[in-house]
Amino acid sequence: MTKQSYEVMTEKNSVPVKSWTLGVPFEEPARQQLRNMAKLPFIHKWISVMPDVHLGKGATIGSVVPTLNAVIPAAVGVDIGCGMMAVKTGLNANQLPDNLSGVRSAIESAVPHGRSARLRRNQRDKGAWNKLPDEVAIAWKPLSDSFTNLCEKHNVLKKTNNRNHLGTLGTGNHFIEVCLDQKNQVWVMLHSGSRGVGNRIGTYFIELAKKDMETWHIQLPDRDLAYLSEGTEHFDDYVEAVEWAQQFARINREVMMTRTLDALSGELHLNFNAQIEAVNCHHNYISREHHYGKDLIVTRKGAVRAREGEMGIIPGSMGAKSYIVRGLGNEESFHSCSHGAGRVMSRTEAKKKITLEQHQAATKGVECRKDKSVIDETPAAYKSIDKVMEAQKDLVEIVYTLKQVVCVKG
Repeated sequence: MTKQSYEVMTEKNSVPVKSWTLGVPFEEPARQQLRNMAKLPFIHKWISVMPDVHLGKGATIGSVVPTLNAVIPAAVGVDIGCGMMAVKTGLNANQLPDNLSGVRSAIESAVPHGRSARLRRNQRDKGAWNKLPDEVAIAWKPLSDSFTNLCEKHNVLKKTNNRNHLGTLGTGNHFIEVCLDQKNQVWVMLHSGSRGVGNRIGTYFIELAKKDMETWHIQLPDRDLAYLSEGTEHFDDYVEAVEWAQQFARINREVMMTRTLDALSGELHLNFNAQIEAVNCHHNYISREHHYGKDLIVTRKGAVRAREGEMGIIPGSMGAKSYIVRGLGNEESFHSCSHGAGRVMSRTEAKKKITLEQHQAATKGVECRKDKSVIDETPAAYKSIDKVMEAQKDLVEIVYTLKQVVCVKG
């Protein structure tokens, strides 16, 4: 008899919660968030939980939520469409320089990152905010008309850095990395989403959902689980907006990847093939899918779709391993897997507990920032990626194991 690979939480008047967390820490506040969500009447079958699960704002990160005729904006979150892109290049490790600081500097110069907007200060002083680089202007074209339509319905969306943020990395756990696989082939991998405009969309509709709950006098176990019912104006508008943000996020990653590869080629003075086994996948998003006889909206917050044969990316933290995986199509997980290692410390806790010396030791051998401002992203702030992968071995199979050699943080 096959040993069950997940834990099950059950409570009266709730659907079950199945969590692939055997051998991985799973804190009580996150469990309570999931219990609250499991009480909602439109959850189909159960909630699936990935091994990188941890407490999130509004809803649990690492959760897969299948719903009938409703959607919970906070279960998607505000970094709509956040996800990963990875490209295997034709380069080998021996074609990289011994000192990789030049590679990191080239990438940092090519891709705007951190809290700054696209244009540099001297351009801003000249009033050049509306001038976009040619490749960004081209990338914006398929997004333009639908965004104009969204703004006509929701004026608040106009006041965002939408075009100016296209092709930019952002902050927090967003990154660009140069990695090596088991055969010392060079990969480029990056993590980002829909930036300021996605945040505005998410925040705006979370508040609209809360107002709907007040209008209809609907009592919830947690206000952040406010939902939009199918057939209502706000539901249709939200689905339209979130699908646009997901498209923005995908294109954003493509623009940054092109710039990163160009920067790498320029720094190495080499031309190389960079379209081998490219993967571009969301991990904060909604998707219309069919499971257990029903057409559903599946919300993945910090989870990747892993249908049978589908390729995905599971990154580790700075200095840890990352994985390119192939889905096994596990139906009980609603064809899903983790989106990374998952935090074990909050950012504030990490900054208090981890010293600069510990961070420098943990990232030894990686060309990256080693200052106090990135301590909240150090490996010790995250769960063990090895344990996370072990806990989900019936969800995905590992195709490539990657080790970072360069990491650019926002």
